[in-house]
Amino acid sequence: MRETLLVLDEGTTSTRAMLFAPDGTCLGSEQKPLTQHYPGPGLVEHDAAEIWTKTAQCATAMVKAAGGPDAIAAIGITNQRETVVFWDRDTGEPLAPAIVWQDRRSAVICRELKERGEEPGVQARTGLLLDPYFSGTKIGWAMEHWPQLREAGSRLAIGTVESWLVWKLTAGERGGGLHVTDATNASRTMLMELGSGGWSDGLVALLAAPRHALPEIVDCAGRFGTTGLFGGSIPICGMAGDQQAATIGQACLSPGETKATYGTGAFVLTNAGAVPPASKNRLLATALWQIGGRRTYALEGSVFVAGSLIQWLRDSLKLIGTAAETEAIARSVADNGGVYLVPALSGLGAPWWQPEARAAISGLSFSAGRAHVVRAALEAQAHQSHDLKAAFAADGADWARLRIDGGMVNNDWIAQDLADILNIPVDRPAFAETTALGAAMLAGIGCGLFADLGEAAGMRGKVETFEPAMGAEARRIRLAGWQDAVANVVRG
Repeated sequence: MRETLLVLDEGTTSTRAMLFAPDGTCLGSEQKPLTQHYPGPGLVEHDAAEIWTKTAQCATAMVKAAGGPDAIAAIGITNQRETVVFWDRDTGEPLAPAIVWQDRRSAVICRELKERGEEPGVQARTGLLLDPYFSGTKIGWAMEHWPQLREAGSRLAIGTVESWLVWKLTAGERGGGLHVTDATNASRTMLMELGSGGWSDGLVALLAAPRHALPEIVDCAGRFGTTGLFGGSIPICGMAGDQQAATIGQACLSPGETKATYGTGAFVLTNAGAVPPASKNRLLATALWQIGGRRTYALEGSVFVAGSLIQWLRDSLKLIGTAAETEAIARSVADNGGVYLVPALSGLGAPWWQPEARAAISGLSFSAGRAHVVRAALEAQAHQSHDLKAAFAADGADWARLRIDGGMVNNDWIAQDLADILNIPVDRPAFAETTALGAAMLAGIGCGLFADLGEAAGMRGKVETFEPAMGAEARRIRLAGWQDAVANVVRG
């Protein structure tokens, strides 16, 4: 019997394929970097052809490691959510660069729509706020500025990254690839009605998106076609955006349970149950999963810059050689020395939603050194998370404890600082790659290995807990300094 699950995990800076056993054991992993293109200030692009080529290479290696396609029960896909791809249905080749979720080129469109009073209606229908983060305004910008998309006519296909990968995996079947998107990714486009789960004609018109080019919205678990590219037939049975997949992988299956992923950005999701939540504090409502046509929802707070801040310290400022050394650097000083870093390198996300805000380092003096700046960068993760916690609490969804994952939280100092500043227990699973794990869980349900998410949750494994240990006065001083620092950026 086939039992191995193959996950394609499409991140912002890398792509990888991972193999999982039904008990959650990771049996293998193959990873390749993705090139980030920055053609101008605030612009971030990927080459969709590179995404596919490197994903296929990683998948090929893992199929071989598994012993061939006959050993694999199903493929699960998880992806950076708001990145959007444009391709030709006839050739299967990209027609333009993929616009990455961090890209801010549609800020003017968002501002104009806000000035026209469109944001309340958009939020009521989609759970989202008008921000260039979401793919709908990216699509509108691309249709206006890239004539090759308009010229493609009925040949144009548009989708987020999982949609692109499914197309490429299934190309050739029935004369063409399968053009679908799952409900979690669709809910991030600003084109889907959150309550009905279908594309909104009004929103499609508002954002000037070509309706004919959009994919069909499907469940997160099921049989979505098969691929024969790896020497045999393998069904595609699971799909979810990365943050929803991580929430599933953290087994946040009951209302109120909360996870935070600290990757390129930082994303907090609280399970909100079967009714779409309505935030009064500039948080987002989103589909958490859809199985059997029934949706569960989440309240979400999104921070645009987390792990990418450490990459910036390394690659642009040359303050560190590797991300791993930041823990020792942070521990080398007693405190931040009054230095605060507001990491608005791609604007500020929740709860501020200021796409044109810019980063700032404040509190510098002759006594401040490299270690204080590096520590301030790590502290910014807890500071931003505290801002989100306050917003969730104001919406009636305060966190009793936080389940964390992502590459940044391999750093014990960050995990403890989160517990200290948030003043709640923080749980870190022994296997931190919960995004891929969630996609494996969905694929397992889709192919019949598991009956439901409750049964699949056994894949999660052991957990380590960090308890708060900071005194109230020290916490108050830290947060007061942060509030002053972020207020200056917001005002600016």
